[in-house]
Amino acid sequence: MKNTIFSMLRKDSFAIFSILVGLGCDDQKSTKSSNSEETIESHSVSLIAKRYYSGFELAHDTYNAISTGSDGKIYYVLSSQAVDRGGQMHVYDPKTDKTEFLADLTDICGEKDMKAISQGKSHVRFYEHDGKLYFSTHLGYYEMIDGMERLPETEPDGFKLYPGGHIISYDLSTGKFEDLAIVPEGEGIITMEMDAERGQIYGITWAKGYFVHYDLNTGELKNLGKVSANGEAGMPGDDYRVLCRSMFVDHRDGAVYFSTAEGDIYMYSPGTSSLRKVDGVDLKLDYFGKFDPTRPGNMGYNWRSIVWHAAEMVAYGVHGNSGYLFKFDPREPKVEIVQRITSEPSQKSGMFDQFSYGYLGFQIGPDKETLYYLTGGPVYVDGKRVKGLDEIAMGGAKGLENLHLITYNIPNKKYIDHGPIFYEDGERPTYVNSIAIGKDGAVYTLARFEHNGKVIEDLIKIPNPFKN
Repeated sequence: MKNTIFSMLRKDSFAIFSILVGLGCDDQKSTKSSNSEETIESHSVSLIAKRYYSGFELAHDTYNAISTGSDGKIYYVLSSQAVDRGGQMHVYDPKTDKTEFLADLTDICGEKDMKAISQGKSHVRFYEHDGKLYFSTHLGYYEMIDGMERLPETEPDGFKLYPGGHIISYDLSTGKFEDLAIVPEGEGIITMEMDAERGQIYGITWAKGYFVHYDLNTGELKNLGKVSANGEAGMPGDDYRVLCRSMFVDHRDGAVYFSTAEGDIYMYSPGTSSLRKVDGVDLKLDYFGKFDPTRPGNMGYNWRSIVWHAAEMVAYGVHGNSGYLFKFDPREPKVEIVQRITSEPSQKSGMFDQFSYGYLGFQIGPDKETLYYLTGGPVYVDGKRVKGLDEIAMGGAKGLENLHLITYNIPNKKYIDHGPIFYEDGERPTYVNSIAIGKDGAVYTLARFEHNGKVIEDLIKIPNPFKN
């Protein structure tokens, strides 16, 4: 996706850092609200992230595709927009502090010599089951149709159309990849969830939004049809609907849940033949804002990211545009607002974050009770907030923001803004839509930075926020 470059603001970050902190964070304070037991902390110390160059000069924006393996290593995909270069899977070993190239996505899908549009992305997290990581592929090369990036309909010179996304496994002990299935209709996979206990994989395709179910035990792939009108292949104002980017599985019964731009919640249970709307509950809440589900440029009433919390047997999710944390009990069913977990400067400013879809860097930590969230914070120059664009036609940054790390401890109801994140030279990480928490508490993501005079997106490491 395209981005507006604010080069004049990228320099001298530390020179204006005291202004940002003064406006956005108080010094090491902890307050209790008068009407709840929620604890709110803010830190005035910035976090310094370390950049890693993995060796892929075309590395473009990656969404979701980073996870921590049971071996303690960090697995991630660097995306490609090139018609003839696939995305690149890498691994980082915290013990050696080095990255390693594992594979080209097009190659592992068996399409190296096909001369088709490359497998340019993985848009999903890695899921581990019986010593293997499971993930899926997506395209990174688009065609501009009606002013929007679309699934290509015209063959590029010398290349065939995109053959479709694949479901892939990677054996942690042998390093072997296995191509398990290819999704129908020549679409990529934009959303995936796995029920590792039962060996079931679920996906939503892009651009029309087909719901697919792959049974790892039988090797059968089912297409359950479109989840929301004509998805992101539709016409704005008519049958266009932005697609859900995150699903969760209720581990008690194996049912999987996703949302729609209209705010409806749907479920699917293995063994059934259709998707079912969850009655009596929706996400069309005043706190989330007002949206026209037929228009692009926002996630509508979709949740942006959601995770299952086993201890309470509920899901915790974040609405992307408003930044409200909520919990969803699928058995009642009920949606309950918890609190806004945007950065403290964002809360004080009262503004939405600048990334038009909200942020995907939302995950529960190794302790199974602390939520980690990478989100935005306003930038101030001469005491004035730097304002971005009012509207854009797709998911992307409306303007420049600081990157903040938020944690929320569920049982203690404790929110902490750990402050803004900078690189050692004062530059800001941007276009962050992924997160992984290492076994040592360090936080990993994929972010833009300049390397040899060119902006790429690659791995960065944020120190354990609880050790500062």
